Amino acid sequence: MNSPIRTRTFTSGNSVAVRLPKGFAIPANTEIELAKSGDTVTIRLAESRDVVRKALGALCSDLAAIGHPADGIQPRPEFEAPIRRGH
Repeated sequence: MNSPIRTRTFTSGNSVAVRLPKGFAIPANTEIELAKSGDTVTIRLAESRDVVRKALGALCSDLAAIGHPADGIQPRPEFEAPIRRGH
């Protein structure tokens, strides 16, 4: 695993920005996603909408090819969920 690199934020207009070191190799104008959890900020490359659409289309085709079970929907025994206190 790479060692953490320390840098500082700076203001850019009304926003706070951070300059990524050259070694991170994210091309300019690349769409990214930011997520914050506590004091951790995660930056990751956003997937192209075309790639996502293609993957979903392939999944739908695969599911359609599988089809429905020959014997229909299998019955399940009745199930009563337990009562959870405090929820």
